Amino acid sequence: MIVVTGATGNVGGELVRRLAADGERVTALSRRPASFPEGVRHSAGDLADPATLKDAFDGADALFLLVAGPDPRAVLDAAEAGGIRRVVLLSSQGAGTRPRAYEHPAAFERAVRESGLEWTILRPGGFASNALAWAEPIRAHRTAAAPFADVALPVVDPADLAEVAAVVLRQDGHAGRTYELTGPAPVTPRDRAAAIGQAIGAPVSFAEQSPEQAREQMLRFMPEPVVEGTLAILGTPLAAEQQVSPDVERILGRAPRSFADWAARNAAAFRP
Repeated sequence: MIVVTGATGNVGGELVRRLAADGERVTALSRRPASFPEGVRHSAGDLADPATLKDAFDGADALFLLVAGPDPRAVLDAAEAGGIRRVVLLSSQGAGTRPRAYEHPAAFERAVRESGLEWTILRPGGFASNALAWAEPIRAHRTAAAPFADVALPVVDPADLAEVAAVVLRQDGHAGRTYELTGPAPVTPRDRAAAIGQAIGAPVSFAEQSPEQAREQMLRFMPEPVVEGTLAILGTPLAAEQQVSPDVERILGRAPRSFADWAARNAAAFRP
């Protein structure tokens, strides 16, 4: 049995569908009920309250873990008590490149490494799906806005993250490894907006925000240290943050999907 936390999210939802399609026994863990593929067991639980996780973990042997909740050690203790022996953590590239700004994922990584469980850490860069923040203005005005219009980063498709996680959860040979997961090439915000325009068959104009405008917007839903770390990555990325990693291709045996691929599959979200 594989437990998938964040089972309604961009990565977790795709992972649940992929595992179920492959005939795996899956428990989808989320705070609220949702629609899952036939045969998938849902368990209500919250990583912020490890006492709610017993039902999901009992009898399972592998765990896909998000960075969520204040006490990763308590979550991992509950997982081990339930019989889980393998954990795959979805962390963040920033935990390696900017650990002071990304203290939360860095703390989860430390806890996983010290847990005594068989562990693998996935460190994605920016998600292609972050472009869904543009969905409403593109639907209404065919306009996208972001800071640092011409700074390119190799954003990764969440579908690739789910596919990598599905492999690592089920195959041996990945224990004790940390994988950096990126797309196939750096792409700028301006180019991402153009790719969405191509996907929907209508031009999308791009407006460059100032860092201050972006900071104000991001502070509505992100802690300040994460906002500052994210703006630093977006505006003055380190070489490691702009580098294309070979890890997706090594694990999947194919090149990672491009942002244009992601935009084409998600074009409906941007159409009126």
